[in-house]
Amino acid sequence: MLQIKIIAVGKIKENFLKEGIKEYTKRLSAYIRLEINEVDDEPCPEKASPLGEEKTRTIEGEKLLKRISKDDYVILLDLRGQEISSAVFAEKLNRLALTGQSNIAFVIGGSLGTSQAVSDRADFRWSFSKLTFPHQLIRMVLLEQIYRACKINKGEPYHK
Repeated sequence: MLQIKIIAVGKIKENFLKEGIKEYTKRLSAYIRLEINEVDDEPCPEKASPLGEEKTRTIEGEKLLKRISKDDYVILLDLRGQEISSAVFAEKLNRLALTGQSNIAFVIGGSLGTSQAVSDRADFRWSFSKLTFPHQLIRMVLLEQIYRACKINKGEPYHK
């Protein structure tokens, strides 16, 4: 059984997101072991300098890296990452499981993105779209895509 960790900057504040995450977490319990780790976001002034923003990314990055184990296959959600379809994602999860990579860590950075150290640790950088999404919303979208991949890999029906 896949052991999936989602490591994300920030806490979910909106109730509708909490409910969606709760629902997909429940659905996924039949397919995978899921752990969600939240790290505190680092306060950053609205009009921070590029150096101030980099400092924020570095501090958040250190917190994220502490939650990743050496055995984790790390998938970083990154605007500069590769775009793949749900079917290709399902095949990627299946291939990882078949090759013994059953510990997968998905990393979601904060509103400023992630540090270079986090990007360097990633085994795969994945972009959902060229669109920009709030990092809290992405957590629910990620859970839905993991659920969809599980359904695809089991040959079970799922809405398209």
